Amino acid sequence: MTSEAATAVATASPARVETSRPRVDTMELRLSGDWLLRGPRASTRDVDRELADRPPRRVVYDGTGIGKWDSALLTFLERLEGSLHAAKIRSDRAGLPEGVQRLMTLAEAVPEKKGARAGAARSTWLERVGESASSAWKSAWDFLDFLGQATIAFFSLLRMKARVPLADVLLFVQNTGIEALGIVSLISFLVGLILAFVGAVQLKQFGATIYVANLVEIGMAREMGAIMTGIIMAGRTGAAFAAQLGTMKVTEEIDALRTLGIDPIEYLVLPRLIALSLMMPLLCLYSDIVGMIGGAVVGVGMLGITPTQYWQQTLYYASTTQFALGIMKAGVFGVLVALAGCLRGMECGDSASAVGDAATSAVVTSIVLIVVADGIFAVIFDALGL
Repeated sequence: MTSEAATAVATASPARVETSRPRVDTMELRLSGDWLLRGPRASTRDVDRELADRPPRRVVYDGTGIGKWDSALLTFLERLEGSLHAAKIRSDRAGLPEGVQRLMTLAEAVPEKKGARAGAARSTWLERVGESASSAWKSAWDFLDFLGQATIAFFSLLRMKARVPLADVLLFVQNTGIEALGIVSLISFLVGLILAFVGAVQLKQFGATIYVANLVEIGMAREMGAIMTGIIMAGRTGAAFAAQLGTMKVTEEIDALRTLGIDPIEYLVLPRLIALSLMMPLLCLYSDIVGMIGGAVVGVGMLGITPTQYWQQTLYYASTTQFALGIMKAGVFGVLVALAGCLRGMECGDSASAVGDAATSAVVTSIVLIVVADGIFAVIFDALGL
């Protein structure tokens, strides 16, 4: 503290609050002294106690005795006004300095940011559970509503009444198909290699390492090919869809389409949905083949199985049904990834950070939907004996 500030504090008149009752239903608060952050401060405890003992209908201020003041006075009045508001007591600020009145009006005009107060009371666990359940229900309802809109747009396309740009469909086919082969190849090869290695560790105990080929073929065809392709496309394409549509939402391009009478679902969502639903089965089949090649590397290179034996063992247990089930699941996963990415993009906020949040939410939603759908398929296939 500088010498000038110390001198100012030493010479400051202490802040005081006095109460009186000019009328039975009115309390008058006389404020006097210097209200400074570095000086002695007054408390609202005495006033709160009197308000609780004899609550008036109206409180008036008399600020003629106020000397120097800064935000200490505003803090005191803000706390006091909060008590009056909680007790439903009206206040008259006409007796306060004009600058204080303007600052209090400005503070009330701008709503306080939620959670800005460090000491704000946290909601109870039951409230948080209810809020989470309500949010989950709203998300599920929004997804079903979006699915319905996309279905209507698709049937409009079948009747040749939807505005779907063919050039965009072909572009997204390239983006979601050919350009995704690199990452799908790498992940599928490693998954097949890992499946073969883990299976070989157990099968060696029974001298049945030849069945590694069957393990990899069944695992890739029925489950891992579709699931890994879906997860890869969720992180690669679903996030891209959300970011693209989210950016268009921020720049008001989607609003411009609506102004021109163009349905964004038909013009923006449907091309992405068609492209990904067409490419996912092909990518899944490609993933199955690459995964079996990865398993062959372990079987031939580490287990001493000849390439001919590995190939014959794979063909012996391979069936069209297994591949068809995996490809069918991949097609459903493609629809879910495209819907989740487009939905989060269309729901994006109006800020730049909201685009990143939308992309993140799209990936999480896609993966959750893929896992849930795969569990449902497992139950259905088991009931059907497949």
